[in-house]
Amino acid sequence: MIYRTVGLMSGSSLDGLDIVYAVIEENGGKWSYQIESSDCIAYSDYWQQKLQQATRLSAYDYLVLHTEYGHYLGNTVNDFIEKNGLQFKISVIGSHGHTTFHNPGLKMTAQLGDGAAIAAVTGLPVVSDLRALDVALGGQGAPIVPIGEQLLFAGYSYFLNLGGIANLSAHTNDAAPIAFDICPANRVLNMLAALKGQAYDAGGALAAAGQPDIAVLQQLNALDYYQQPFPKSLANEWGTDVVFPILQNSGLLVEDALSTYIEHIAMQVKNALLQASANSGIENKKLLITGGGAHNSFLVQRISAYLNDIGFSTEVPDVATVNYKEALVMALIGVLRWREENNVLSSVTGASRNSVGGAMWMGQDA
Repeated sequence: MIYRTVGLMSGSSLDGLDIVYAVIEENGGKWSYQIESSDCIAYSDYWQQKLQQATRLSAYDYLVLHTEYGHYLGNTVNDFIEKNGLQFKISVIGSHGHTTFHNPGLKMTAQLGDGAAIAAVTGLPVVSDLRALDVALGGQGAPIVPIGEQLLFAGYSYFLNLGGIANLSAHTNDAAPIAFDICPANRVLNMLAALKGQAYDAGGALAAAGQPDIAVLQQLNALDYYQQPFPKSLANEWGTDVVFPILQNSGLLVEDALSTYIEHIAMQVKNALLQASANSGIENKKLLITGGGAHNSFLVQRISAYLNDIGFSTEVPDVATVNYKEALVMALIGVLRWREENNVLSSVTGASRNSVGGAMWMGQDA
């Protein structure tokens, strides 16, 4: 079967909306993909502010924003369709939305972006609320990308996504995959770069000009989250409300704060890989790195240096996969929901079982 599908992903770094049009094929249980069109629609100041302040709104205003953002997503998809000549080609849209509240301990997670609004605006089937069922089943609701890694990237065993939050997944042939959030990444790095009037630290140039501060590094590494076993996941606010203030209040120059935090990310990636690979029996120690942070050459360099010490090598794939892997997987999750097949893995999230997650909204008449 061939599915022509759109995937939408808004990460915690707030750099924009990732959107892909992909042709996904299933043949005898083997899956393949081709990203045919893609874009990152930068958020305006209006949307950056709205999304950043969403968790401070009243319940009523939050729901108004949920609807407004859903209509924004639908209109953005329509513009994408028009720009790329995709009229009458798309079978389903998989929309992740923008995560706001996330508290698996209370069996609660929330993503902005009303799926009904997207379906109404586009006239297409939409799958949204991708994490909700897993959380209701006692899972972390994150990460959900490993199902895509398992089906679309069968040649690799270890995956590192450097988005607003860095997360890791490990896949074996004879055991269920494991995955968990490692630490905040681009969200904190971008907040530090903003102190220098830059949207992000291009290539890690600012960080490369600084020096890591050992005392601050030790303070970061001592945070309780890093002592917890997996499965585990992070809310966006942990980076903005816990990690960033440590750096901001340290008195360090921005360059030194960036250098310190990159060192922290690299050290935590190494620790996470040691934890994930313990007794796994995986001989392939190649790590595929994707997400916006893969363009930060200094960050990748520091991660590679730490991983060389434990026998791991790193690989950064083609630009389309680096930039849009998560949006691609959202498209696949939408397809799997359409097929009524499991699209969230309990071995990754800690839920009581695998699940067919996502709410389906039909954008056209029966």
